[in-house]
Amino acid sequence: MIFDTTILCRPAVACLRFALPITLAFVTVHPTIAETPLVIAHRGASADAPENTLPAFELAFEQQADGVEGDFYLTIDGQIVCHHDKDTERTGGKKLVVKDCTLDQLRGLEYGQWKAPEFRGTVIPTFQQVYQSVPEGKRFVIELKVGPEIVAPLKAELDRLHHGQIDLLIIAFQADTVAKCKELLPQIPVHWLTSFRQGDDGVVRPTAAQIAQTLQETSADGVGMHGKRDVIDDAFIAELRRGGCDDFHVWTIDDPADAQYFARLGASGVTTNVPAVVGPAVR
Repeated sequence: MIFDTTILCRPAVACLRFALPITLAFVTVHPTIAETPLVIAHRGASADAPENTLPAFELAFEQQADGVEGDFYLTIDGQIVCHHDKDTERTGGKKLVVKDCTLDQLRGLEYGQWKAPEFRGTVIPTFQQVYQSVPEGKRFVIELKVGPEIVAPLKAELDRLHHGQIDLLIIAFQADTVAKCKELLPQIPVHWLTSFRQGDDGVVRPTAAQIAQTLQETSADGVGMHGKRDVIDDAFIAELRRGGCDDFHVWTIDDPADAQYFARLGASGVTTNVPAVVGPAVR
């Protein structure tokens, strides 16, 4: 979903939707039109390799993923690093708060042996390293784990690295981060992320109407939703589309039947820990 016209989409309709987001931003694709969603490896092939590391991203493409998703923080010395948790205890074995550390401090730990002995010595990757690991024509989904302060440094990195050879999508839970991305990087598609919670009144929120409103307020190009089949159905997607949201992806989908369900609903992507399992189910 960027200005690159060589992206990996299989059906002709999908290629049009993703290759030309600016000119086709207001084209409505009816959910009954068959599409094949892109299979995105969640933190890389994270079922088989240590998440958010170069081995996980490289393995994802060996497993025929259409793209990879990684999580990014801004360090105290202005570097963008790939890591999911706020601190390094779970994957690095020692508790360091990522945003309060320098890159050198974070690289003093290793991030692989918690997964398996063969990954011992794996280091935390920078944004540049992850970007450069993505093959031409594949998708790189950039999840921003912090606030708008990361967007200007991200723009500087992309200005230096990006020449349209890969397909970019930025995602974030924080609405102000989404809005800042659309301000500074208007040519790159951005999805607002949301999970769902049932209130004391029995209503699951956000509703489709509330999602559509957030997208309007932030200028987001679509939404990424926790893939809950008891919430997201034909009626939910129809309401999203009535609200102007014509693009959605779902996470984290490891059951092939779930992947097929969301493909039928018209998801543009399914994010999974097991691309080797989910990929064949939707292609």
